[in-house]
Amino acid sequence: MSQLRPDSGPSPTARVPKIPVSVLVVIHSADLQVLLLERADLPGYWQSVTGSQAVVAEDLAQTACREVEEETGIRVGSTAVGLGDLEDWRQHHAYEIHPRWRHLYAAGVAHNTEHVFGLRIPRDIRIVLSAHEHRQHRWLPWPQAAAACTSHTNAAAIRQLPLRAAMPGV
Repeated sequence: MSQLRPDSGPSPTARVPKIPVSVLVVIHSADLQVLLLERADLPGYWQSVTGSQAVVAEDLAQTACREVEEETGIRVGSTAVGLGDLEDWRQHHAYEIHPRWRHLYAAGVAHNTEHVFGLRIPRDIRIVLSAHEHRQHRWLPWPQAAAACTSHTNAAAIRQLPLRAAMPGV
């Protein structure tokens, strides 16, 4: 069962524009159940962990680890979830940033490049959601998880999970 971390959410002070480089982390169990999160600001919008680089110097694996911890409370590199459980799928795609979120980026930025990672975790690990980002979580078998995702790129990544699990490093 997930818990929500009380937090104040984003700072009301002036924002630094988001970097248009992000990660998508497909969190799954050994038996290919996928963890999905429901966005707090868009009820009914289910997704994997996503997030942008905090600074340009942050490498993509660091971004993935930071976003996983911020959004789920799971610390990659702990005894429960080792660094070896995070896999860079070496895939990326560019997409147009939805107009709803363009104000978060520098003027003129219209596209983001998203890099895909997989993270294998135990199903019984405690999930602690960030209250300002997500309302709830659920585990679903990979076909149902892909169907439940609102983002087509997220769904496509989840559909690759059986191949990725059978052939790590592909």
